[in-house]
Amino acid sequence: MRFPNMLRAMAMTACLVSFSSAAPAQTSLKMGYALAPTSHYGAGATAFAEDLAKRTGGRFKIEHFPGGALGGEREMVEQVQLGTLDLVVVSTGTVSNFVPETGIVDIPFLFRDSAHARAVLDGPIGQDLLVKFPARGLIALAWGEQGFRHLTNSKRAVNSPADLKGLKIRTMENAVHITAFRTLGALPTPMAWPEVIPGLQQGTIDGQENPISVITSAKLSQVQKNLTLTRHVYSPALFIVSPKIYNALSAADKKAFVDAAKAGGAAMRKFVDEVERKGVDELMRQGMQIVPKVDTAKFQASLAPAYAEYAKKYGQANIDRIRNYK
Repeated sequence: MRFPNMLRAMAMTACLVSFSSAAPAQTSLKMGYALAPTSHYGAGATAFAEDLAKRTGGRFKIEHFPGGALGGEREMVEQVQLGTLDLVVVSTGTVSNFVPETGIVDIPFLFRDSAHARAVLDGPIGQDLLVKFPARGLIALAWGEQGFRHLTNSKRAVNSPADLKGLKIRTMENAVHITAFRTLGALPTPMAWPEVIPGLQQGTIDGQENPISVITSAKLSQVQKNLTLTRHVYSPALFIVSPKIYNALSAADKKAFVDAAKAGGAAMRKFVDEVERKGVDELMRQGMQIVPKVDTAKFQASLAPAYAEYAKKYGQANIDRIRNYK
């Protein structure tokens, strides 16, 4: 009499085992970025994670490591190359050390406005740059955004190129940026982002340059008095994944990663647009002295020697292709 009961129990166990094995396994991936979770980086990373989960039925879970918890941007890109970090959201200012061709987008006053920059990156020029990454041990999934970069400092208001003379300005480890500030008479000081706030507090550097989205999220008004809305460089960002992860994916999952990164980039752009509308007023309320506009033509004239160097490095035709893109 017990034999049928045993058969039923065995059948139920087999069903449970079968159901368990059919449940999709979840892969946890680490994503690093330099800024706070409340920043545009955080907005992009969150959108990426949510979109990827939807597209893959929850098979991929993204663990966030914000605020430079895994090091500066350069260190995190190196970790992605080595395969010890799965994903990073990072600025092109750092990436040009690994994929030199991307440095062209950091040329000062290259883009007319955000619409122009986004059209370039979303079009054939931007896509041509993305395909340069695998040869450097990286997979660039899609473009994100930080916005146009502006100048802050603790010494004096900057109204013209002459006002930059002698100011110690933190830059990224980016040859294009360093050349520009040196040409303008400043003293560019390359520094990883986690070192910037202490450097400003201790007077190691006088100022820095970043988009409003970074200036607000990093609370730079607490350590900087002057803000000049120079709009000197448009600053894209990138979603990068380790080839170790990407190359092991199915074709469908590869597309899911790319589409999720595009969703993350769209979220970053939306965040930046909102901050650009409200951020300057917020910084003014926090006590920053604002120079709302500079004579761009004067800065461009002062940068003539730098532009000559950029033309040699990237090709004047390539620069003009971007500048004139519609």
